[in-house]
Amino acid sequence: MFRAFRCITALAVLAKAGGMASWTLDDIPWHRFDRSQVDPELVPIVKAASLVEHNGAAYAHHLCRIFADDPEFQETARRWGEEEVQHGRALARWAAMADPGFDFAAAFARFQGGFKVDFDSNRSRRGSRSGEMIARCIVEIGTSSYYSAMREAAQEPVLQEICRHIAADELRHYRLFYKNLKRYLGRERLGRLARFKVALGRVAESEDDELAYAYYAANEYERPYERRRYRGAYAGHAYRLYRPHHVERGVAMLLKAIGLTPNGWLGRTASRLAWHAMRYRARRLEKMAGRGVERMSEA
Repeated sequence: MFRAFRCITALAVLAKAGGMASWTLDDIPWHRFDRSQVDPELVPIVKAASLVEHNGAAYAHHLCRIFADDPEFQETARRWGEEEVQHGRALARWAAMADPGFDFAAAFARFQGGFKVDFDSNRSRRGSRSGEMIARCIVEIGTSSYYSAMREAAQEPVLQEICRHIAADELRHYRLFYKNLKRYLGRERLGRLARFKVALGRVAESEDDELAYAYYAANEYERPYERRRYRGAYAGHAYRLYRPHHVERGVAMLLKAIGLTPNGWLGRTASRLAWHAMRYRARRLEKMAGRGVERMSEA
C-alpha cells in the first residue's frame, strides 16, 4: 500500500505542477513511433479506448445539465470534457499508426449509433449531486489506473508517452471531482454507507455495454454484436495489464472518496480482495467470450 501512495503522490505533484496538465497533440513525439515495438494485443483496446474517451464531450454536456445552477462546476465539466476528447484523438492517431486500416471516424459513428445514453437528461442516476461526484471519482480512478497499467505494459515509446499524459490527467480529474464532492457533502450530508453503495454501483457499471460495444465497433463490427462475447474479449485484453500495485492505488483512492482511511489493515484487506476478484472475473469473462466464439463458429 505504501508503494501505491508513492505512485499517487508522484503523479499528483506532476499534475499540480502543470507538466502534464496542459499538453496538446503536438507535444507527443510522433516521430519516435516504432512499429517493431507495437504489441498487437494492445491495439484492439487502444482503438476501443479512443472511442470512449472521445465521447467525453457528451458526458460533459450531461453533467452541465445536472449541475445547471452551478457555473463553477460547469466550467470544470467542460474543461474535463475537452481533455477527454483530446485523449481520444491521441489514442486514435496512435491506433491508426499501428493499424493503418483503422478508420476512427467510421468506428466512432458506429459506437454512437449502437451505444445509446440519454445525455440530455438533467437527472442524476446517483440520487444526489454528491453521489454524482462519487461516480465521477470512481471513473477517474479506473482510467488513471488503466492508463498507468497500459503504459507499464507497452513497449512502443509513443504509446508510453500518450498513456503517461493521460494517466496524469485522469488523476488530476479525480482531484477536481473530489474537491467538488467535498463541497457538495457540506450541503447534502451523504453518509459513508450511501457513498459506498454509489461507488460499488459505479464499479459494477464498468461491465456494462459501453466498453464492450466500443471494442466491437472498433474491431469486429462485421459480425452481429453479442454482449457476452465482447465483454469477455475486452476484459481478456484489458485485465491482463493490471498488477497488484495498480489495484492498491485504485482501492486507496476509492476508500478516500467514500470517506474511509485508505491505509492500514482496511486498505490492505480491500486491495487483496479486489485483486483476487479482478483475476477471477477476468478468467470468467474470457471463458464466456470463448463459448461465444464457439457458438458463432458452429452457426
